[in-house]
Amino acid sequence: MDEVYDVIVLGTGLTECILSGLLSVDGKKVLHMDRNDYYGGDSASLNLTQLYRKFRPGTEAPATLGRDRDYNVDLIPKFMMANGELVKILTHTDVTRYLEFKQISGSFVYRDGRIAKVPASEMEAVRSPLMGLFEKRRAKKFFEHVQNYRQANPATHAGMDATITPMRNVYQYFGLEAGTIDFVGHALALHLEDSYLDRPAKETFDRIVLYMSSMARWGKSPYLYPLYGLGELPQGFARLSAIYGGTYMLDKKVDEIIYEDGKVVGVRSGDEVAKCKQVICDPSYAPSKVQKVAQVIRSICLLKAPIPNTDGIDSVQLIIPQNQLKRHNDIYIASVSSAHNVCEKSHYLAIVSTIVETSTPELELEPAYKLLGPIVDKFVDIVDICEPVEDGTKDELYISKSFDATSHFETVCDDVKDIYKRVTGHELILKQRTTQEQEQAEMAA
Repeated sequence: MDEVYDVIVLGTGLTECILSGLLSVDGKKVLHMDRNDYYGGDSASLNLTQLYRKFRPGTEAPATLGRDRDYNVDLIPKFMMANGELVKILTHTDVTRYLEFKQISGSFVYRDGRIAKVPASEMEAVRSPLMGLFEKRRAKKFFEHVQNYRQANPATHAGMDATITPMRNVYQYFGLEAGTIDFVGHALALHLEDSYLDRPAKETFDRIVLYMSSMARWGKSPYLYPLYGLGELPQGFARLSAIYGGTYMLDKKVDEIIYEDGKVVGVRSGDEVAKCKQVICDPSYAPSKVQKVAQVIRSICLLKAPIPNTDGIDSVQLIIPQNQLKRHNDIYIASVSSAHNVCEKSHYLAIVSTIVETSTPELELEPAYKLLGPIVDKFVDIVDICEPVEDGTKDELYISKSFDATSHFETVCDDVKDIYKRVTGHELILKQRTTQEQEQAEMAA
């Protein structure tokens, strides 16, 4: 480890692996280390043995659950928006070659004591019980406004500049009911809580357009999910980094991040020191330089049947908006099955998550548990959400944010692009990259 690296990356969570891949492609000399003996960090997918070892040390998985290798259980459940930033990054880097994706079969929302499908077509919207006839007309005008809005064309603004006008005012202008506002803000724009109402409307417009364009791309739902679980994503970017010269060391303890004159100069593991110009890491590698901003509770539930009242489909995104339960934060339920190669054929996985609001976090999940039907077993994890105190430009230590409770990867991608800009000094520009096959063909020609 006598070489000097441009960047040392600590931890193989998805954020770190994407950055490792992007920087390697850019020609940076990257060393990637992880104290764990598996890829993914907090965003790993575990088999049955690993799952029980993590949550119930010393306890064997019951034989009734099936074979160990049939399970790839996500520690952090998230889906990909079909037109979202992660898909763009995957396409830009050609990491799609290592992965197969399957669409999530339906998106649902909990409203007025029952589960309702988020409409996937105009016909479904007309029949949806989420709104009455007159409200559907008002909502149609609202959605047309959002879709047609162009910042450069004041004729599309209806007198409201979305970069200034709060979202609350836009809802009022179209006369939308509270239940519709809940549905739009949380099931379509995918806001975690209601502070967005007082921020400029453009943020929410962009989120709604992303949802609708993702839905239009595949129908049924706007979400995609990798076969064999989310742990495949970090591995895909690790392969990309390795192809472009990145060095990987798993099961390598990290004892110290070394500084000289207030700047990072290397990382020590035992008696070995690797020198570098910059370090990127997850919060667990620099606990003194992060602050806790919240806690998230996640509950991995094993079921014997699909979630009731979701048409018996094999995969579901179900959102319980906070107002439905008089909470501050939404509760998310992500359900997948053997169709995604993540569990044995007679079982289903449902992972429930939310931001902790009380001193009895698991009680906060009770309303979600009631929607799942009989639960065979569950594994509950409460973790801190941490953010760096500084941006890293002074000491060249760049720390990622913990994964939040959102059900998609858009906030993760925001963090990736933000760190990338601070590390390199320029924006990440996503475009279709020349594949290795194309490069080889061009060289041969």
